[in-house]
Amino acid sequence: MHYYRYKNKNPEVSCCYKYLMFSYNIVFWFVGAAFLGIGFWAWSEKGVLSDLSQVTRQNGFDPVWVVLVVGTVTFVLGFAGCVGALRENICMLKFFCGVIGVIFFLELTAGVLAFVFQDTLREWISDFFLTNVKGYRDDIDLQNLIDSLQKTEREWNTVIHVKGCIPALEAWLPRNLYIVAGVFIIISLLQMLGIFLARTLIGDIKAVNSGF
Repeated sequence: MHYYRYKNKNPEVSCCYKYLMFSYNIVFWFVGAAFLGIGFWAWSEKGVLSDLSQVTRQNGFDPVWVVLVVGTVTFVLGFAGCVGALRENICMLKFFCGVIGVIFFLELTAGVLAFVFQDTLREWISDFFLTNVKGYRDDIDLQNLIDSLQKTEREWNTVIHVKGCIPALEAWLPRNLYIVAGVFIIISLLQMLGIFLARTLIGDIKAVNSGF
């Protein structure tokens, strides 16, 4: 026996799911816009926007790239989810579901690989920091990233740069393992909630379009 949600009544798109989906995504839309604003402001302060050729002349990793990529992805997804919900656009909702699903899969894969290949990951992080230390004096954002890892539990303004980045990171992770795990769990739950809302809304729209 099959259960039909709209049996014996006219099908309609649930306003509850529709506006929950919209509210869910409007937050991410604004967060994405904020990240983009921060990223472009940081580049403006470093003079990159006035001379875009600096992007290819940077000696090391620019943390602003992470902010801009995260902001762009979040902004696009938030836009697609908001418009897809309000306009009842199945294509945009499917795009939202697909991208969120890919991100979730990549996060899960990265977590498993990081756990299985811990030594390889440690070597990669070590090589990454050693490669980028040469750009320490050239990029204020890179300086802040490295400095934050080198701070000890004593007063930050009196004791800093006491040990290298890698030992500092290795000491930080065990102390904050539950916090890191909690953040990833919360992010995963939010992603699954978004997929659930989008798939439910898609089902409602298809039911209305088919008439039953």
